[in-house]
Amino acid sequence: MFNIFPKRKPEMPKYKYDPEKEFPVIRSSICTGEQVAGFKDKKTGVFHEVILIQGEQDIEAFKNAFGLKEIKKEY
Repeated sequence: MFNIFPKRKPEMPKYKYDPEKEFPVIRSSICTGEQVAGFKDKKTGVFHEVILIQGEQDIEAFKNAFGLKEIKKEY
């Protein structure tokens, strides 16, 4: 059947990542398992959420968008 409202994958939000001030982190909820990728400030510890992780392809898209090799995981 023809769908007039096709599902579109949301684009990666624009964010200026500064590796000297921040490091990449995936925050994972212990209760629900929900995961969010973003950046954490090295000095203040403030987390800036960038994307909701729904699968491995979202993690890879996050890595590719910001040129990352490894991401630390926090619970």
